Amino acid sequence: MNNFIKRLEAFQHYKPLLQQLVMKDVKLKYRRSFLGYVWSILNPLMIMIIMVLVFESMFRFDIANYPVYLIIGQTVFNFVSEATNQAMWSITGNAALLKKTYVPKYIFTISKVTSSLVNTLFALGAMLIVFVVCHVRFNWYMLFIPVILLQVYIFSVGLGLLLAQGTVFFRDIQYIYGAFLTAWMYLTPMFYPINQLPFQLMWAIKHFNPLYSYITQFRTIVLEGLFPDTRLIIYGFVVAFASLLIGTWVFMKNQDRFILYI
Repeated sequence: MNNFIKRLEAFQHYKPLLQQLVMKDVKLKYRRSFLGYVWSILNPLMIMIIMVLVFESMFRFDIANYPVYLIIGQTVFNFVSEATNQAMWSITGNAALLKKTYVPKYIFTISKVTSSLVNTLFALGAMLIVFVVCHVRFNWYMLFIPVILLQVYIFSVGLGLLLAQGTVFFRDIQYIYGAFLTAWMYLTPMFYPINQLPFQLMWAIKHFNPLYSYITQFRTIVLEGLFPDTRLIIYGFVVAFASLLIGTWVFMKNQDRFILYI
């Protein structure tokens, strides 16, 4: 408990640094972009339009309000994908600074996930446009959406810490994780209805793919106007905190050896 309190106090001490790192990441992403932050809205919109044309026309999924269904899954998956990919290189990418001065190493990983969260908040502008165009009925349950994003954020921090420490020792993780992300995308019901899958695969996705929980919570609120199933919410938080605990434990256990490999 004393160690936890000390680490929490250290985190509070370095909070301004975390804020500066997040601001730097966000500014760097859009620094040489002509459209700047507007691109965060246009990019997901364009991708969604292309995917709607391809999947709705070719596969003819019987999904009401398919553009809304698609952009919700796309936004949540892109958040996790961007956050974890950025977090993966958070330690090796700051090797020069870590060799010169003491800074809690996890700050760099958290900053990458947090900057991805900021980018996702910008992307919600694109989602809002789709909601308006597709005549989505706004409801009070939408106030729960930040809680869903919090679940995804906690999950991404844990997975990001795990990947960041692993990449220090094994650079090949980038290739393995890239292939894993591709498989993860197709095993997440982003652009297809899950009930079209075989029963065994559908059961596995519902029980072992955390993104199913987060995306389904989001869609239940927006498309059905209902509050998400409590079991999905509990599952989402349990997986998120399990990811955070495992990622933090492995990261802290190995962080003293980082200096030998970066």
